[in-house]
Amino acid sequence: MVHVIARHRPGTQARGEDTRRRILETALEIFATEGYEGASTRQLAERADVNLPAIQYYFGSKEGLFRAVLEDIIEHTERHMAPLDMRVKAALADPGTSREKLLELLCEMLKAFVALVLGGTQIESRRLLFARSEVEDTPGLEQLHESGRRHVFAPCLSLIARLIGRPADDPETSMRALAVIGQVTIFCHKGALDAGEAAEFTPDRLQLIQDLVREHTIAIFRAVSSKAAPLQ
Repeated sequence: MVHVIARHRPGTQARGEDTRRRILETALEIFATEGYEGASTRQLAERADVNLPAIQYYFGSKEGLFRAVLEDIIEHTERHMAPLDMRVKAALADPGTSREKLLELLCEMLKAFVALVLGGTQIESRRLLFARSEVEDTPGLEQLHESGRRHVFAPCLSLIARLIGRPADDPETSMRALAVIGQVTIFCHKGALDAGEAAEFTPDRLQLIQDLVREHTIAIFRAVSSKAAPLQ
């Protein structure tokens, strides 16, 4: 009997991953500039320098490719925020966690959020994709919202609730959380960028934003500390 030994071909697998990644990065740019309806699979294939069946092979359809782009963004968010999420949960689970530590964790959350939305590659494409998806109500958008709520808004809300001595479901707590997080999201809007004459987010500019957000956040919660009920 002749036994056929199946040989692993890492080179082929690596090329497949490179092709998939190239399609995803190209798709992000095209969906951002053309919108979901305006983008065609033929255009996507040409720009990614692959044949049309490659999109079907890796993603099934244009909708499948769009959802994969969103899932890739969500996975990046989870990898970036997960370690801090665990630290926040541990601090909130301990009734003895000091106010100073809670405030420091909130500042760290916001610093990580700044790096998430303003750092890395394809920043402008991500910003434009979010804006277009909101207007066009494209498929899978709720996944992005849920990821943002789970990894950014919910931890910040819980920390703020403890800091001001109010329940997390209190309307004032939610409004304060939105206002604090809004310090970061304002930089995602083109109007704000044009007003600030920011052509790009260099490391120095990113650090400046993180420092300012921290300074403002500390000032906010020092100002409200006298009104806060004793932390539970």
